[in-house]
Amino acid sequence: MKGEHKPATHPSKSSRAVPIILTLIVLCGFSFYLGGIYFSEGKKLFTRNAATAEGASVKSFSTSLQIKATIFPECSSDFQDYTPCTDPKRWRKYGHYRLSFMERHCPPIFERKQCLVPPPAGYKTPIRWPKSRDECWYRNVPYDWINNQKSNQNWLRKEGEKFLFPGGGTMFPKELVASWGGDLLDRGILTVSLAPRDNHEAQIQFALERGIPAVLGIISTQRLPFPANSFDMAHCSRCLIPWTEFGGIYLMEVHRILRPGGFWVLSGPPVNYENRWRGWNTTIEEQRTDFNKLKKLLTSMCFKLYNKKDDIAVWQKSSDSSCYDQLKNPDFYPPLCDDGTDPTRPENFKNLALKATPKWPQRLDATPERLSAVPQASPAAFKHDGSKWKARAKHYKTLLPALGTDQIRNVMDMNTLYGGLAAALIDSPLWVMNVVSFYGLRSLGAVYDRGLIGSYHDWCESFSSYPRTYDLLHVDGLFTMRDEVRAPGDGPAAPPQGYAIIRESKYLVDAIATIAKGMRWDCRSHDTEYKVDTEKVLLCRKKLWYSSSARL
Repeated sequence: MKGEHKPATHPSKSSRAVPIILTLIVLCGFSFYLGGIYFSEGKKLFTRNAATAEGASVKSFSTSLQIKATIFPECSSDFQDYTPCTDPKRWRKYGHYRLSFMERHCPPIFERKQCLVPPPAGYKTPIRWPKSRDECWYRNVPYDWINNQKSNQNWLRKEGEKFLFPGGGTMFPKELVASWGGDLLDRGILTVSLAPRDNHEAQIQFALERGIPAVLGIISTQRLPFPANSFDMAHCSRCLIPWTEFGGIYLMEVHRILRPGGFWVLSGPPVNYENRWRGWNTTIEEQRTDFNKLKKLLTSMCFKLYNKKDDIAVWQKSSDSSCYDQLKNPDFYPPLCDDGTDPTRPENFKNLALKATPKWPQRLDATPERLSAVPQASPAAFKHDGSKWKARAKHYKTLLPALGTDQIRNVMDMNTLYGGLAAALIDSPLWVMNVVSFYGLRSLGAVYDRGLIGSYHDWCESFSSYPRTYDLLHVDGLFTMRDEVRAPGDGPAAPPQGYAIIRESKYLVDAIATIAKGMRWDCRSHDTEYKVDTEKVLLCRKKLWYSSSARL
C-alpha cells in the first residue's frame, strides 16, 4: 500500500483470543508455495555400512569423522529458481491426465544437479516481517511480466525497487485473495497455502518472500503430504478445479484432511453464478447445473451447507458418525476410501472433531489426541519433550541472538517429533514448517493436534520448495538417523545470510562442517545446553554471493 503502513504486531500466545485455525488454502489462480531447494539429492560423501557402524559408535566418544573437502561449482544463472522435483522443463515427459505432470517427479540420479544455485543479480536481504507482508524487493523476485499481466487486479504493482501488495483484486475483497493467509496471521490464525508450480511461478516465491507459510503441491493423483483429519478449514479461491469430475476425487481429498466439524470455503465459480456467469465464458444454465451437482456431491459426502453470501459458500463436514456409516456401504457413491495406510482414522479417536479440540492456546500444550498412534509415546514422554525443547530453544537463542527477532521469520524443523521447537518458539515473530519423515514415527497428526503445521517428506528427495525462502533450517539427528553424511539438498532453501542449526553426534559434526564449507557456509561448533560430550550444535550461516555471470 502506498504511503506509510503501521506494522502489525505479532500476536503473543497469551493474547491470541482467536483459536489457531489450521487452514489449507488451495489458490490455483494465485499460488502460494514453500521454500527452495536447489538440487535434488547431493552426492553421498559418507556412509557407514553395517560392518563399520559399531566401530563408528565407539569412535563417537573420542574422535570425529574426517572427510576430504569438496568444492561445489556454481549452477548457471538460469537455475536461480530451480525446483528439482517440480521442474517445468521435465513436464513433457509425463502425462496430462488430471494435470499429473505438475505433481512431484524427481529426476533420476544421472540428471541430478551437483552445483550451487545462485541468487538473482542484485539480490538483497529480504524485508522483515510484518512489513514484508505488504512489500518485497523486486530484485529478489525479478519478474516484470507478472506485474504487467496482473496490474488490473490490484493485488500487486511495482514501484521503484519494490513490489507492493495493496490487496483487493478482481471479484474478491482483500481477505479472499492470495494475501488472505497473511491477513489471517495477524488474527492468530495459522495457514498453509498450497498450489502447483505453473505459469505463475513468481507468485510461489512471493508468498515465502513475504513471510507467509506455503507449500508447493497439487490435488491430482497423489494424496497431499498431510495426515487425515488435521485442518480446521480449507479454502479455495477461484481455483477452477472440476470438483464433480473423476468421481469427486478432489473433494474426497478435501474431506480426508478436514477434521470432523471442519469447514470448506469456496469462493468463485460456480458460487453466485446468477450474477457472475457472464464473466466466466459459459452460460447460466451450465453454471446452475455445476452448482447443483456440487451441492449434491457434498451432501453425499456428509457435508452440510453452512452459509452462503455473495461470492462465498461455506460447507461444514459432519461430526455425526451415523452419516459416515452409510459411506461404508459398497454401493454408496462416492465410496469411503480405504484409509488403512493412515493410522489416524476418525473412528479410532473420539476427540478429533473441531468442537472437541481444545481451544487455543491450551491446544498447544494439551496431550495430542493422536499421541497414542505414535509407537512408544505417552503423556509423560510428551511432557518431557516439551520441557526439553524449551531448554534447547533458550540455548539456541544464546548462540543465535537473531532467533526471536524480526531477522528470522520462516523456519523449517527438518526432523521433528511433536513440533517441540515450534511450540517453544511460539511467542516469537516466526512460523515453523514441521517436517516428519515418511520412514520415521508417524507423528505429524499429533503436531496438527497441537495447532501447528507440517508436512511428511522423504529426505532422499528434495523438498517441494523454492530457493532462498527459509531464514533458519533446524536439523536434529537427521544424519545420524540416516546413518550417512551427504551434501544436504535443503541447504539452498536458506537465503544468503540465512542460518542452519545442526544438532548431531560429535562424530559427524566436523564432516558436516566440511561439506557446508564447500557450499559456501560458515560453521562453528558449540556445546549443547547440557554440555554432553557425545553431541554438538553446529551453527552455520550461508554466505552472500552472486553468480560470476550475473548481470543487472
